[in-house]
Amino acid sequence: MLARRNVPARAPAALALAALLAATGCAGRDDDAAAPRTESSAATPHGYVEGAQEAAEQQSRLLLSDPATGDTRVLDLTTAETHDVAPVTGATALTADGRFGFLPTAEGTRVVDTGAWTVDHGDHVHYYRAAIRDVGRIAGGPGVQVRSDSAVTAVTDTAGRAGVYDRTAMETGGPGAPRTLPGTYSGAVVPYGEHLVALTRDTDGPRVVVLDREGRRVATPGTVCESPSGDAVTRRGVVIGCADGALLVRESGGRFTAERIPYGEDVPAAERATAFHHRAGSDTLTAPAGERGVWVLDVTDRAWTRVATGPAVAANTAGEGSPLLVLAADGALHGYDIATGERTATTRPLLTGPRDDPADSADGTDHTDSAAGAGHAATPRIEVDRSRAYVNDPSGKRVFEIDYNDGLRIARTFALDMRPALMAETGR
Repeated sequence: MLARRNVPARAPAALALAALLAATGCAGRDDDAAAPRTESSAATPHGYVEGAQEAAEQQSRLLLSDPATGDTRVLDLTTAETHDVAPVTGATALTADGRFGFLPTAEGTRVVDTGAWTVDHGDHVHYYRAAIRDVGRIAGGPGVQVRSDSAVTAVTDTAGRAGVYDRTAMETGGPGAPRTLPGTYSGAVVPYGEHLVALTRDTDGPRVVVLDREGRRVATPGTVCESPSGDAVTRRGVVIGCADGALLVRESGGRFTAERIPYGEDVPAAERATAFHHRAGSDTLTAPAGERGVWVLDVTDRAWTRVATGPAVAANTAGEGSPLLVLAADGALHGYDIATGERTATTRPLLTGPRDDPADSADGTDHTDSAAGAGHAATPRIEVDRSRAYVNDPSGKRVFEIDYNDGLRIARTFALDMRPALMAETGR
């Protein structure tokens, strides 16, 4: 299907009714709730966010960019419409936190508000949609690592210097000025549990420390992580890739601990997990394992599984009970049973033109060569939500929507007018 372009973001009338029902449902059933209220007596409804519309279901969107031309779009997966965003030329990566997209360039990191997000209250969730905005630029160029939670965004540069931005300010205006953290760190500084998880640059190896939002150390689990690369936030805690496996940093009862999850075998550097991918909210992570296949880390069971898929261009999974999705060098998407390693489904080739060497994408970041579109191949991604997966075909100017619960059925194909060399899903 041809993705419709340049149509202002809007929600169907049904969404407005659904939003009213959602707000009523969260507040509970009350015989007086339907009674007319005067303006002076009306209370702010539960879940109300000024400038946003609440919806009954997740409002998924894809942020897409071509570093060569600067073409940047937001594809609304509910309406199948694309919306233009101010051009971002020379972006070297794309990181998203569920709402905002961050695109590092030589002039700084551009921030795009995709206007779709989810708020999880534990026993229920709220789904929102709003206008798509160009938020502005924050400090940091190529190689910068950006991590967020609902309150702050931490930005770590290649020298290990880190600054923390007020994410709530980004929701209504510009990014503001960062609060600079003292010292330097190995790898990304990761917001978690109203704190920040980081690795020191000690001479005897990077050690886990926990900081408050001002940068003061409040806990020192002290565990060393040799050759750190890759990280992910799960419901069980923060996972950090290390030479011998991973560390799980978690908080319980106000106490922070760092637990090793070893591979259980000697793993050569080229086969280590250095870039994690997973569905937001899932405790199952995937990572390329060199030429041999893909690692699957079950954080709940503290167990690694290596699935012999052969070299992978990209990999991901929705989590427990779902297949491992692997985009192979043949351009096809393959599904594997994680427990048995058996291949269960395969699509036709989805990718057009040459692909990068899969090993080139396993450097701990989600990136595309900044020269993509200028004669160089781009590394595709697999984005996964609760019911669908999305695969970008940069050379073919397409994005495929895959129903991974139905034998990898291609549910929709979005034809675009630009090369989606960089892709990230939001609204989750």
